[in-house]
Amino acid sequence: MSILLDSDLGKKIAASKIIAVLVIDEVADAVPTAQALLRGGVDMMELTLRTPAALDGLRAVCDEMPEMAAGIGTILNTRQVDEVVAAGAAFGVAPGVNAEVIRYAQDKGLPFGPGIMTPTDIDQSVALGCEVLKFFPAGSSGGLAHLKNITAPYQHLGVQFIPLGGIKADNMMDYLDSPLVTAIGGSWIAPRDLIAAKNWDQIEANARQARELAG
Repeated sequence: MSILLDSDLGKKIAASKIIAVLVIDEVADAVPTAQALLRGGVDMMELTLRTPAALDGLRAVCDEMPEMAAGIGTILNTRQVDEVVAAGAAFGVAPGVNAEVIRYAQDKGLPFGPGIMTPTDIDQSVALGCEVLKFFPAGSSGGLAHLKNITAPYQHLGVQFIPLGGIKADNMMDYLDSPLVTAIGGSWIAPRDLIAAKNWDQIEANARQARELAG
């Protein structure tokens, strides 16, 4: 399936407003990171498939912290879809639009959000039944102004976006105040260096700041 606006997951994303996006190098860091995020008020996270620890880290979070909606990003092929589903992911995300992967995720029942940056990306995603799309990379591609321009022909369809890339505490509300945006992805909340340093207090503080800003 795709991530649908009226689904339980779609409603949770809209209510949460923030998805912490992170890279872990050690499986043992996944649960403490999730705990720190949750203490700060962030209850959605995306573990990226950029390290071998991601899938086992996801399993640990799903097993020990069912209150955290944990998904996986950087899904690039169908094999990874199978692995992500087996690990218990709440959702899957990709950096781009791959029709084969989207259809496969739909067949496997994995709520899936492709990444878009152009009108063609949006066109292909909508044709495949996707309603919530990742806008990536948001900052370097022109930010909110770019998103408004490329989505103009599609706004009547009600498609919603999760911007990621270049978003921080000082600009997150610019995105969240837009009717195009259902939530933002934040990699600054639990960056790789803080996780590696096991600085759970700072991760909690970052999450709390983001939560207070988002309301």
